[in-house]
Amino acid sequence: MRSRAAELGFDACRIVRPDAIPDAPARLDAWLATGAHGDMGWMEETAARRADPRVLWQDVRCIVMLGMNYGPEEDPRALADEPDKGAISVYARHRDYHDLVKGRLKMLASWLVGEAKGEPGLELKVFVDTAPVMEKPLAAAAGLGWQGKHTNLVSRDFGSWLFLGSLFTTLDLPPDEAEADHCGSCRACLDACPTQAFPAPYQLDARRCISYLTIEHNGHIAPEFRAAIGNRIYGCDDCLAACPWNKFAQVAREAKLQARADLVSPDLDALAALDDAGFRAFFSGSPVKRIGHARFLRNLLIAIGNSGDLRFAPRILESLDQPDPRVRAMAVWAAGRVFDAQTCADLAAKYISETDADVQREWQSLIPKGACAT
Repeated sequence: MRSRAAELGFDACRIVRPDAIPDAPARLDAWLATGAHGDMGWMEETAARRADPRVLWQDVRCIVMLGMNYGPEEDPRALADEPDKGAISVYARHRDYHDLVKGRLKMLASWLVGEAKGEPGLELKVFVDTAPVMEKPLAAAAGLGWQGKHTNLVSRDFGSWLFLGSLFTTLDLPPDEAEADHCGSCRACLDACPTQAFPAPYQLDARRCISYLTIEHNGHIAPEFRAAIGNRIYGCDDCLAACPWNKFAQVAREAKLQARADLVSPDLDALAALDDAGFRAFFSGSPVKRIGHARFLRNLLIAIGNSGDLRFAPRILESLDQPDPRVRAMAVWAAGRVFDAQTCADLAAKYISETDADVQREWQSLIPKGACAT
């Protein structure tokens, strides 16, 4: 099976029993109890199925865990030095991996059915991220790697860059051994986090995570995180890229996981010029599309504000009239980072009739506190 998985583009393939993560339910419940999952209410709703694969599917006997390398050609953190460009997480710079990995899993499942001819009652199910499966603990138990202090999977062969998928089956296959934790005393990933989203090693507070804030969070982004977001407009790779085990990482071999040239360092002005239709067309086939145009503009305006570049003035001004208050609020904040005090005061007078409470607060925090650029 491993050779067939490799032919299909998978870089790792190992087997685990569904009962291999017995501490998962308690750990998940404890994490949810802290509220660290933020807006992700679906994690609570699916907690029972997520914590135990046998609750998700009672007939499962073995789980085949697969990894597909998506290693980048360069350190994604280098883009932080180009404030007029937008930083998109490495995983979203190419075709949506959900579609790619799921398609390959189905091909592997079909092959496995053919190989197991005559197996009575054989059934298989494939999952890629969207189902309530705890892929990272299962992958660690299967030996694909270990969960690092940033809570993500780390592989000795591929560093931090593995997409995970799972194939549940009623076949009784011999399990592989788990991988030991090789983090040691290292805390590079924890120290690299711009928003200090790790209250302790192996613990993540999603509410402080830039990936959560720019992708999962649907509302306004709190002022305390905006400057730290920098030019990250969709996700963040800092904790992944900081891991020393990436010295063994390899560039993705799968052609469909090669980064689109126009998504590696896109111009903020060009992105901000996209209307809703243009946004959907530009990000067709990309996971970026799923956050919608308004949330994307919200993120862009934070990056524009952090640039401090006056050439973005027309984009800020037009965004002050956007229908979505999340966009208008961040346009106000960006104005305070880019325009001089008099321009900010003039704009505040012009938009004195703003009715949205959150946008009003942005205006109020801008003028009295002298938050405008000088």
